[in-house]
Amino acid sequence: MKLLENKVALVTGAGSGIGREIAYLYAAEGAKVVVADIDEKGGNETVSEIQKKSGEAFFIKADSSKPEENEHLVSEAVNKYGALHIACNNAGIGGPSAPVGEYPIDGWDKVIAINLSGVFYGMRYQLPAIIKSGGGVIINMASILGQVGFRNSAAYAAAKHGVVGLTQTAALEYAPQGVRVNAVGPGFISTPLIEKNMDEAARSGLVSLHPIGRLGKPEEVAELVLWLSSPKASFVTGSYYNVDGGYLAQ
Repeated sequence: MKLLENKVALVTGAGSGIGREIAYLYAAEGAKVVVADIDEKGGNETVSEIQKKSGEAFFIKADSSKPEENEHLVSEAVNKYGALHIACNNAGIGGPSAPVGEYPIDGWDKVIAINLSGVFYGMRYQLPAIIKSGGGVIINMASILGQVGFRNSAAYAAAKHGVVGLTQTAALEYAPQGVRVNAVGPGFISTPLIEKNMDEAARSGLVSLHPIGRLGKPEEVAELVLWLSSPKASFVTGSYYNVDGGYLAQ
């Protein structure tokens, strides 16, 4: 029997990168997958690849920074598949690069809205649905910057620290109702976010920050998310797991 047989899973930011790999693994392990993203083309490509391998999935365009779109997303998932057992709040952006005293206000607002408020809005509507479905799992995508600072990334670091605290709080509140809530902290991962926005010199600089000597791969993060989402992690809640090539061990 597959790890997620007969489960319904929702993944935000599943149109590319880490979110796409999570959706692929969920489907490969038997889950019916609700693929959410603001990128309609990318989201539909994810669904198409899942269906090519005989998996079950459908796409909903959703902006995670808007509470009403999170509510609609959960409602559509339940209407389509009859339940919600797993949610991975993965959608996020990098934001501007500037010191705190010069950080653009609109950039701050956008990063916090997507990377932190979006996780709260997701859980706000996912939790009642998961409880109604008999319990389940929420995985929130934090970062290594959920534990340490990083120059010129004030909004991102603040948001990801917030995600860890939000995760721990929800884990305490909902453990008695059969919901496990955990956070994952990737190091720098080779995704479109990095590939499109950094030149070779900048990418090499990031590689040098990881003792393992390379950037991570999206599928390496997805494997951890899959484990946390499965019955194999049945005693794990309120935890923050790094997948960072040794970054935080320094």
